[in-house]
Amino acid sequence: MDKRIVLALLILLLLAFLGTGFWGFRQSQSKQELALEKTTMQEEISSVKALKEDLSKEVDALRQSYQVLVEENQILQGSLSDVESLLTKKDAEIRAAKKNGLGQVNGLRSEIQGLLAARSELEASISQLQSENDSLRVRTGTLERDLSIAQEEKKALANLNQTIQSELRKLTLADFKATAFQVEVETKRASATARSGKARRILVTFDLIGVPAAYQGIRPLYLVVTDEKGVPVAGSDIQAKSTVNGQSVDVLAVRGKDVNLTASQRLSFNYDLESKLRTGFYRVSVYTDIGLLGAASFRLQ
Repeated sequence: MDKRIVLALLILLLLAFLGTGFWGFRQSQSKQELALEKTTMQEEISSVKALKEDLSKEVDALRQSYQVLVEENQILQGSLSDVESLLTKKDAEIRAAKKNGLGQVNGLRSEIQGLLAARSELEASISQLQSENDSLRVRTGTLERDLSIAQEEKKALANLNQTIQSELRKLTLADFKATAFQVEVETKRASATARSGKARRILVTFDLIGVPAAYQGIRPLYLVVTDEKGVPVAGSDIQAKSTVNGQSVDVLAVRGKDVNLTASQRLSFNYDLESKLRTGFYRVSVYTDIGLLGAASFRLQ
């Protein structure tokens, strides 16, 4: 055979051998790679299986948790319903309370206004009472002063009456004296008064009853007016004497007149004051020529 052909065949055989070897190497390498991939795959499958198991466990746990949550949710839903019902009830109570509260507030405001008005009235009453108390204090002081004056005047009147009674005993005849002896002081319009500034007239009335025959007939009567000290008032310009039981008394009278005395009669004297009398006690006496018939006192303020 031709060397070139042989060489070509050898080359072809060599190439075939090389190709077969490379293929075998590639097949071996591929098998190794496949084995490695298989091993890796198995490891991954194992990991996946383990992961699956873990996930299954987690899913079971989640299912259990979910079930618990479902149950809790149901409980909470019931509680929420109860709470909402309670809130609705409370809201109604609050609205009612607000409504009632408004009425109570209005009532309280009305009561407060009444209390404020009552307080104002009380304060006014207290102020009035304080004023009245102040006035009473002043009046009390005045009354105490007046009482002191009245006590002094009472004492002076007692002394004056004692003097009158003493003189009546000494100067009055037992069977010839006046009874129902009265003295009145009048104003200009003939109305009674005890005010010194308004006194204008003195009226004296008395009775002579059971006059003994020896004392009857025409006799002079004298009206005497003096102050508490025995000083005759202005206008006392009628001088006379009265004698009883041998005792003679000088008289300064404001009025005098002759009267025809009988067994019984009612007599009177009128005297218009010539000047105003001062405040104080005064004594009015009626004399005859044979003694004192009667006397009385009066007070002017």
